[in-house]
Amino acid sequence: MRVAAVSVDEPAVTRALAAKQGYTFPILSDPDAKVIRRYDLLHEGGHRGSDIARPAEFLIDETGTIRWMNLTEDYKVRVTAETILEELDRLGR
Repeated sequence: MRVAAVSVDEPAVTRALAAKQGYTFPILSDPDAKVIRRYDLLHEGGHRGSDIARPAEFLIDETGTIRWMNLTEDYKVRVTAETILEELDRLGR
């Protein structure tokens, strides 16, 4: 299993966030929101008038099929790691 994040922030901002939070997974920079738009996750003007990605978590299998997803409109809301682990167990992973 691999974890990755996608953000509209520039690479320097994502590196600083990862360092500050102690994240060990990659945070991919998508300042033009190409990937974010492809998954219909752009929240235009979502943070102080700036475009951001809607919070979303996906479990994608080895064939590229989305097996589970969690979407929210509030950028402050995130699913817990416990919930994701429960979904992985449910999926038999």
